[in-house]
Amino acid sequence: MGEEASAAEAVANQRLTTSDPESGEITEKPVEEQEQEQEQSSSYSWPIINFQVPPYRTYHFFNQFRTNSSIPNNFLKAVKWSPDGSCFLSCCDDNTLRVFPLQYYESGSNLDSCSSASDADSYPANLVIGEGESVYDYCWYPYMSASTPDTCVFASTTRDHPIHLWDATSGQLRCTYRAYDAMDEIAAAFSVAFNPAGTKIFAGYNKFIRIFDVHRPGRDFKQLSTLQGNKEGQSGIISSIAFCSSNSGMLATGSYDQTTAIYREDNMELLYVLHGQEGGVTHVQFSKDGNYLYTGGRRDPYVLCWDIRKAVEIVYKLYRSTETTNQRIHFDIEPMGQHLATGGQDGLVHVYNLQNGQWVSSFQAALDTVNGFAFHPFLPMAASSSGHRRYRCFDDSSEDVILSSDENCVSIWSFSFTNSDDVSAASFGELNDQIDSNNLNGS
Repeated sequence: MGEEASAAEAVANQRLTTSDPESGEITEKPVEEQEQEQEQSSSYSWPIINFQVPPYRTYHFFNQFRTNSSIPNNFLKAVKWSPDGSCFLSCCDDNTLRVFPLQYYESGSNLDSCSSASDADSYPANLVIGEGESVYDYCWYPYMSASTPDTCVFASTTRDHPIHLWDATSGQLRCTYRAYDAMDEIAAAFSVAFNPAGTKIFAGYNKFIRIFDVHRPGRDFKQLSTLQGNKEGQSGIISSIAFCSSNSGMLATGSYDQTTAIYREDNMELLYVLHGQEGGVTHVQFSKDGNYLYTGGRRDPYVLCWDIRKAVEIVYKLYRSTETTNQRIHFDIEPMGQHLATGGQDGLVHVYNLQNGQWVSSFQAALDTVNGFAFHPFLPMAASSSGHRRYRCFDDSSEDVILSSDENCVSIWSFSFTNSDDVSAASFGELNDQIDSNNLNGS
């Protein structure tokens, strides 16, 4: 641990402003390049997913997350796509983070061949990172691109540890961001998120939000109390942070005190405090147009929709099977911004129309709790993760827990869509060429 701490401190002392590829540091993208990327994304024709047709499982992973004698109760916590869609990142209760590249198929190939063997994973992770303690939260750098290795990083926060910035290609610890409590001891963040510009890390603590400059690792940060002088605000742990993607300059924070707060990013002015969740808020996400906010909580069977232009009442509720679990159940909105999908304890993924809050369809994603679901950034695909903590009785403590391949697993799903084949083929081909050119598999 001493050598790791020394190495982390040495990395943390480096400034992340250089553009030298060999330095392994984040470089800020020029404004012109960011505007060009926005123009390209706006001209891209998003696939229109047909949710009436059940998706098919393209890839499947379970052996890599299996319980063993040293870790008797391992289970998945979440799965998240990288912003460029080239890979996805999973998190387990065994304190590991795994990066899987998204492998592509050629036109006309058999997609089910990779998952036909019931006792084998589709392919192994190309990177496994072990954290020292339980992982609370993690997030990708928003401008991560496989074509720019400097940007291939993600942040994680774990119990009794500072925030870590990991290299997603080598597994190297780039730097750390450390917060200290009143006793000058390391305070662990419960949630982390990059701001849309990718220049700051916002971290949630108990009654505090701390803001770190990405380019200044170490113990320098700004601190904001979530309780105002008149006791208005959030009095619990800040468990989730989300930024509005419509350039409105707002962010939302969910708390275990069953409230959600909305702030202005520039001066952290408190705009609203939303009450109505039955349990502690564990996940928040803005709609694509930035006019609505969706919140979900533990031991609460509903995802709530709020109109943040009014922020006085709930627009509608979306049901999911989460009445009896304290797990963080992630939901996601597809790139078109028209549908939301969420898992639950019943193993089903429910899809809802966001225009009216009506149920559209559902499919069986696993045989246990689906705690993570994420749409691909621009392809008609999605990733799901499943698993939950299993408790043994005293009389069978010596027996191993036998799980099927559809429990404690990650699956990649492909959806039917209605746009032209040319657009889809071009999308798959371009990203496949990008992955090959950057050699993400390390070969």
